[in-house]
Amino acid sequence: MLPLHENIKNCDYNFFMNKHDSPPKNFVPTPFEYRQIVELDIDDLNNFGAGVGRIDGWVVMVPFALGGERVRARIYRNRKNFSEADLVEVLRESPDRIKPICPLFGTCGGCQYQHLAYGAQLEWKRKQVEYLMRRIGKIGAEVLPTHPSPIQYGYRSKLTPHYERPRGTDMPVGFIMQGRRSALVDVPQCPIASPSINAALPAAREKIKQSKPKRGGTLLLRDGAEGVCQNPNALITEKIGGISYQFRAGEFFQNNPHILPELVAYAIGEASGTKNLVDAYCGAGVFALAAAKFFDRVAGVEISAQSVACANANAAINGIKNCEFIIGKAETIFGGVAKKFEGSQTSVIIDPPRAGCDAAFLEQLIAFAPQKIVYVSCAPDTQARDLAYLSERGYAVRKLQPFDLFPQTRHIENVATLENARQNPQ
Repeated sequence: MLPLHENIKNCDYNFFMNKHDSPPKNFVPTPFEYRQIVELDIDDLNNFGAGVGRIDGWVVMVPFALGGERVRARIYRNRKNFSEADLVEVLRESPDRIKPICPLFGTCGGCQYQHLAYGAQLEWKRKQVEYLMRRIGKIGAEVLPTHPSPIQYGYRSKLTPHYERPRGTDMPVGFIMQGRRSALVDVPQCPIASPSINAALPAAREKIKQSKPKRGGTLLLRDGAEGVCQNPNALITEKIGGISYQFRAGEFFQNNPHILPELVAYAIGEASGTKNLVDAYCGAGVFALAAAKFFDRVAGVEISAQSVACANANAAINGIKNCEFIIGKAETIFGGVAKKFEGSQTSVIIDPPRAGCDAAFLEQLIAFAPQKIVYVSCAPDTQARDLAYLSERGYAVRKLQPFDLFPQTRHIENVATLENARQNPQ
């Protein structure tokens, strides 16, 4: 029997457990009573990092429980198809359970896996991609072992702590509390942020507290070649594989620079073998510029004029002349590309936002008919949906390769390689 505090250091579970003796007004009293103590075996983890077990076939979700453990838990909600419970005690410990580094783990909602050994995190993320591909995309392609991050802490080059309007002397500056929708936990230091960000964080926190803001907001700390920047409009420089990229600090840019060169090199390698490359959703031109030396011609397409301006400036800074960047309207995003590139001689790299690709984009992509598609995604669920669409229209999924850009968290980056099955039958 393992006391809870020995597994998850300083977790104030009572804070986010409902402490009322009587059930909330909307509590459904079946199949379990409110705050009923249950014992169960945990079989797996869900995509939010909570342990999943069953009692007489009924699913119970238990945050911070791990697969293979037997636990004691307290029910706090019965939903239509499952119940939710707080972890009270670990009765049989997983061999993969470790002591978390952060004293706020379990209270701060930023990390889900600090109590899980890193090798087990990687395997779990591989399994999660496999599950989503099969369930949502009906895709049975093998999912390769998750590519690890070179470092598991201190990797984040961007941190965005939130703050609330002061209430008396209380003004937390940090992240959403575990199990809550809006309440913040005060975070003086974050072990997954870069050392430079953690060095700058105390002064940034003190400055906003001293300003006594009349409403809540979000701080920005972006670590780049120029140091830690807090101005979202300032230009920041990041060097990846010998190429310098400038972008505005507040814009999207992958925030684990330690693994990013490996991800970029892999995606380019998967896209190789054609004369031309199109980098859709190109942003500041990361894939396009890194790939330029491997292709005759490269085009980056982006709907943001500001991003295209940065990408063109980056091409000039690095002396890359066979790469052009195009502002593509959503309804004609491949219009300018199709006039210059033949689809059968072109590969396309796409790296869309978390929501995935919209129908108009996918229709245009199919019409362009590239030989290869390399789909980079931070949301394997929407990626699986889009891969199903592409699979039904002549593209075969050849490889699925997860990358761990976000150690200690539930987030997964996945790279899918597709080939035009009509052009490349196997």
